[in-house]
Amino acid sequence: MVVNKPIVIGVAGGTGSGKTTVTQSICQRFSDKTILVIEQDYYYKDQSELSLEERLQTNYDHPLAFDNDLLMNHMKDLIQLNPIEKPVYDYKKHTRSEETIHVEPKQVIILEGILVLEDPRLVDLMDIKVFVDTASDVRIIRRLLRDIKERGRSLDSVIDQYIQSVRPAHLQFVEPSKRLADIIIPEGGQNHVAIDLLATKVAQILNDK
Repeated sequence: MVVNKPIVIGVAGGTGSGKTTVTQSICQRFSDKTILVIEQDYYYKDQSELSLEERLQTNYDHPLAFDNDLLMNHMKDLIQLNPIEKPVYDYKKHTRSEETIHVEPKQVIILEGILVLEDPRLVDLMDIKVFVDTASDVRIIRRLLRDIKERGRSLDSVIDQYIQSVRPAHLQFVEPSKRLADIIIPEGGQNHVAIDLLATKVAQILNDK
């Protein structure tokens, strides 16, 4: 048993649901030395052995797109209070970057991603499981804005990807994982009451340690 084992909070939800906003809102209530955020998006599989054309065919909203084995190993290391080298994903090249980020363990670890509640191994590591539940029309608008502004995508490509892979994967994998959540937060970062309650629970656990 790890002495002063970190608290692990899983924050899941569909693309554009507001997971990052919820996570940031929780972090703002604690010091920088208290909370560590691990984003599942950083753990997309390395695709350097594939051509760019083949990489473009990858369904990034499917569980098989993620290197959850590496993510599991890193989460276990952090829980054991060991540092990790977090991978970085290059969204323009559609493969893992050679760069890594050195990460030290902290008292609270937030594991954030669309499918963090889909893998039973990850769920078993969590002390609190959260699902951010936001209407699909709001989520697609947020996804459009993000992918165009931050990832250099065209409008047509984002819409095509949403119809062909994002929506089907959400219905098949993301939405069913909601049943595993301890807390469901409607409307994401706009739900200040739910975020306050979650932050209060985290503070209580920290005080009891």
